[in-house]
Amino acid sequence: MSKWAIQIDWDDVPHLSDNDKAELIASIPPHQREARSKGIPALGSGVIYPVQESDWVVEPFEIPRHWPRAFALDVGWNRTAAIWGAWDRESDTVYAYDEYYVSEAPPQVHADAIRGRGPWIPGVIDPASRGRSQVDGRALADEYRGMGLDLHYANNEVEAGIFAVYRRLRSTRLKAFSTLQNLRSERRLYRRDEKGRIVKERDHLMDAERYLIMSGMARAITEPVDRPDGENARPVDRYESTGY
Repeated sequence: MSKWAIQIDWDDVPHLSDNDKAELIASIPPHQREARSKGIPALGSGVIYPVQESDWVVEPFEIPRHWPRAFALDVGWNRTAAIWGAWDRESDTVYAYDEYYVSEAPPQVHADAIRGRGPWIPGVIDPASRGRSQVDGRALADEYRGMGLDLHYANNEVEAGIFAVYRRLRSTRLKAFSTLQNLRSERRLYRRDEKGRIVKERDHLMDAERYLIMSGMARAITEPVDRPDGENARPVDRYESTGY
């Protein structure tokens, strides 16, 4: 027997008028309004990041060229996920601006898609990729490097990473574009069970986000610029003193 879950909000309920919605909103505590009106289970029992979605979701904008960028990659056959971040150094705010979320595809497909976001952008990869690949027994990380990705292993200290992400979310120094639907969906469901253990379901981008904050942004660089003499573009210096 198949089961389906569909998320709807008040705008999908035709019998609720604008006045009805206003009255309902006024009767609901502020911290529950998104959960009640939009069907977002953001503040349920065991939630790992109890932060209102409206505090960290922003509308997309053009990333300034001088903001350093990096990506983080979580690999697996059932799901391979990647997230890209840009760092506004003036406000010390990281903006997650793009995501990749694909299942059951070979590494070459993933590598091509990641390079397509900008082959100059460096990244970090799930340390579990030190295991064997499905293809020919080589480490997945080495395969991806051989396909042109600039990758280092990420720091995978789970609790420290969760705290680092949460601290940035609470201080509004971690934002995400509204177009990152998979990231938003995973964060709504990212939770612990009754024993305090992380529920390992649909958490690939949550893992990648941890890698990005713990290790990825320390590798961030700005977009290469053309040299005045017309020679090939050169990358600018990395910014290591990011505080991560």
